[in-house]
Order: sequence, then C-alpha cells, then structure tokens
Amino acid sequence: MILVFGSINIDLVARVAAIPQPGETVLSPRYETLFGGKGANQAVAAARASLPHQVAIVACVGNDAFGRSARDNLARNGVMADLVANSAEPTGCAFITVDERGENAITVASGANTSLTKAAVRGFAVDAATVALFQMEVPFVASLDVARHVRAAGGRVIWNLAPAPPSFPASDLSDLLATTDIFVVNEHEAIAAAALLGCKNDDFRDAGSYLSGKGCLCVVTAGARGAFAFHPDGHSERVEAGLIQPIDTTGAGDTFVGVLANGLDEAMPFTSALHRAVRGASLACLAPGAQAGMPTREQLGTTREG
Repeated sequence: MILVFGSINIDLVARVAAIPQPGETVLSPRYETLFGGKGANQAVAAARASLPHQVAIVACVGNDAFGRSARDNLARNGVMADLVANSAEPTGCAFITVDERGENAITVASGANTSLTKAAVRGFAVDAATVALFQMEVPFVASLDVARHVRAAGGRVIWNLAPAPPSFPASDLSDLLATTDIFVVNEHEAIAAAALLGCKNDDFRDAGSYLSGKGCLCVVTAGARGAFAFHPDGHSERVEAGLIQPIDTTGAGDTFVGVLANGLDEAMPFTSALHRAVRGASLACLAPGAQAGMPTREQLGTTREG
C-alpha cells in the first residue's frame, strides 16, 4: 500500500513565449485551472500506475470550492482521500508560467498545506507493506515524524526533496536522510544537498554518490538524460530517457516518484521500477498540466529490465 503524506494545490497555468525576468511583465491570452500539489500529483501518478485501491493520501485542503474539487479529482483518479482534512486556511494554489519549450516557473501559496500534522495519519494502518512518499510542500517536522513512524513499522520511505527549501539546516537534512530508504532529487537539488553536508562539488554524480554514503539509495533525475541511481554499497546505474518533444514538463518529477513507488509496492526489482519511472516521466511531458499527461498502467506496460 502506498501512503502519500503531502500537499494538494490548484494550479493556475499561463502559457507565454518566454518566462518573465525580474521586473518584466509578459502577456498570456488565457489561463487554465488545473489540479496539482506535489503530494496530490505523486498520489495520482501512483494510482494510475497501480491496481485499484492501492494509494491513499493524507493532506489538508480549505473548506472551499477548490478543496471540494480537489477531493473529487483524487477520487476520480483512484486515490483514497478519506484522510484529507479541512483547514481554516484556503486550499493551496500554485501559479505556473510555461514557455514555448515546455519549461516552467512556479510560485506556490501554501494555504491549507501548512496545517498538516502527524496526527492526520492516525486513521491509516502503517505496517511493513507501506511505501510512504514525502515532499517539501508541507511542514517538515510533521513529515519527519510520520517518516519515522513508517520506518519503525518496517515500511519504506521515499523522500523527494522538492521544492528544495531556500534555507534548510544541515541537521534537518541529516535527520531526513536517516529516515529515508530512497532519496529522490534533481541535479541541482543533489548538488545543494551534498554541499549542505560538506561535499562541495558541481558534478551531480559525485553529489549523488556522496549522499548515498549516508545510508540511503539516492536517485538523481536528470531530465532528458534520464535518471541515475547511487546505491549505499557504492555501485550506480543509469536509465536513459526516450527522445521526446515535450509540451509541458510540469509534473514530470512527481510522475517519476509516483511510478517508482508503485513499482516498489508491487515488488518489482529496483532496476525495473527505475526504467518504468523514467518512461512514466517522459510520457507525462506530452500533455499540458501536472496531472493530465500522467500515464495509465496500460501505457506504462510491464517493463522488467534488469
């Protein structure tokens, strides 16, 4: 069973020729209202890849129209949302600008996501079969407490250090890594995390290897170059991404994490799960919005490389 402890947002998306620079205003002919939040995205990606009733989310939304719509969207996508609580704060919103190449810039107003606490997990039976997903859009202390609870029960923890906080104490990162089985970062996040712990190196491969030395398996996503996995025993592997023409890269990283979690939940060999996650992330870039392009179980197939 996959447990996602994380955020739910509504995404307001504008498409522009080029992402504005500081002080610059650009015009977009319209905007779209889409479902997002890294927690919700990863839950939807995992649910689409999974057999029915295998993914639950613990989160907070506002007692507003956005919150009700977000709950309904999760249910339509096969995510169990019984543990999504109402907050006095409004539902979180993300303001996303997407350029002609499919690259994006995102500002998140956290809203109800700041209300999430470890108490919200009390209604979920955590055990050794639990694969838990965490990100950085909800309070860190609450996430850390839940991660420790999952590990104590014998479950596995996947932690995606995104969005990377602008200031994050080294002691908190050390605590995070100590509770994590699989640490997922992009190239920039890997370099920043390693530097925070004393390894200053501009090569994400060296950074990933260093982070895996803290006892977790470190996976570095590298866009069109695929993904690199650095194991605690010192060996590494790479899965290349297929050649695509991206429409929108929003949600690709969340798709990767959700599909990877599904593969591990179904006891796939790690390398097979990694191949499938890279394929899922590539497919997610072929449609606009964070969730619209997330692939189904049928689209992913049953990759068994390695």
